[in-house]
Amino acid sequence: MISLLLRVQDSWMDVISSQGTSLLSVDLSGSDVTDSGLGLLKECLSLQALTLNHCENISAMGLKHISGLMNLTSLSFKKSDAITAEGMRAFSSLVNLEKLDLERCSGIHGGFVHLKGLSKLECLNIRCCKCITDMDLKAISGLNNLKELQISNSNITDFGLSYLRGLRKLIMLDLEGCKLTAACLDSISALVALAYLNLGRCGLTDDGCDKFSGLKNLKVLNLPFNNITDACLAHLKGLTKLESLNLDSCKIGDEGLANLIGLSLLKSLELSDTEVGSSGLRYLSGLTHLETLNLSFSLVTDSGLHKLSGLTALKSLNLDARQITDAGLLALTSLTGLIHLDLFGARISDTGTNYLRCFKNLQSLEICGGGLTDAGVKNIKDLTSLTLLNLSQNCNLTNKSLELISGLTALVSLNVSNSYITNDGLLYLKPLKNLRSLSLESCKVTASEIKKLQSTALPNLVSFRPE
Repeated sequence: MISLLLRVQDSWMDVISSQGTSLLSVDLSGSDVTDSGLGLLKECLSLQALTLNHCENISAMGLKHISGLMNLTSLSFKKSDAITAEGMRAFSSLVNLEKLDLERCSGIHGGFVHLKGLSKLECLNIRCCKCITDMDLKAISGLNNLKELQISNSNITDFGLSYLRGLRKLIMLDLEGCKLTAACLDSISALVALAYLNLGRCGLTDDGCDKFSGLKNLKVLNLPFNNITDACLAHLKGLTKLESLNLDSCKIGDEGLANLIGLSLLKSLELSDTEVGSSGLRYLSGLTHLETLNLSFSLVTDSGLHKLSGLTALKSLNLDARQITDAGLLALTSLTGLIHLDLFGARISDTGTNYLRCFKNLQSLEICGGGLTDAGVKNIKDLTSLTLLNLSQNCNLTNKSLELISGLTALVSLNVSNSYITNDGLLYLKPLKNLRSLSLESCKVTASEIKKLQSTALPNLVSFRPE
């Protein structure tokens, strides 16, 4: 396999192609290779994987050079102007192709007729291809071995989806950002093998949601940013194989969560920016396999958090909400397996940070509610597994806080913006050799001093503010 990060030009292609039939995989993404350089690969007849993402100097004519690579099983041309309807004719002979990625290709409308004979094709990615139409989906309706199809952020409609009803082996369908109606759910209901379905930002309402009940094999269902309510959730309670459910920014309330009680395999649940409050949390207490729970910008208060205390499998918890305080954090101290804890907007004080000692496995922590002083940071300094720490907006933090966290040598990202930190405090960061991102905006810190620190002590620092 050859994967090149440099700006490869045609002059390199002689060396690469000299491997002949020994060459199995090439990644030339972002290179300056032209049609001529691509032509040198046509003798590499054993090539199985070819990646040419973001290659701006290859034209539709150049694609003819790959038409003889009959052993290709994977081909990727993300964001390529070379992929036109005529250029796609070169794909028709690639009869062993299993994976084709044309994400963000703007000229492929009409070219899907050249894929009709690719009976082994299992994965097709045409995300963000605004040019495709319903008739393009008709052209691929006979690809009966398709297992994964990504069409998100395109202009296809309910009518186009009706052509997919026969793809009975499809297990993954991504339609995020497509403007659809309840009619699309009738077509989707025929795809009974689906395990992953993304309908985020599709403008759906409760109409037609009864069709979800037949998709018994679903493991992942994403419905964020739709106009669905508790009525929709009533049709999900029989989907007992569900492991991940995303209801971010939907009109879901407490009683709707009663429909989730039987989804005992759930590992991930997104309820951010919903109308869920403390009362609804009682319906989650039995979901003991939950590993990720997002309640940010919900109506949950401290009084309800004790209902989560038995969810000891939780690894990631987001409680970014102003109404969460120290008392809420105390109610969660049994969740000792937490790795990611987001309390960004919560009103946590120095007293509340005492409870953080229970979370010894934390790798990321965000407390940005403005209530911390250096005294509170003392309770964070022993969380030695932290790789990300965000204490921004706590305006009373001083250089002493940097001294306290100087022992957190695993840190990769640190944000203490909007505080009293000065240039004098930067010396405490010298032990943080793994630091890649540092943000000290709105502090009494200058970019020149951070650059000095970067050059003398922090070789891995690639992003910093002020810059």
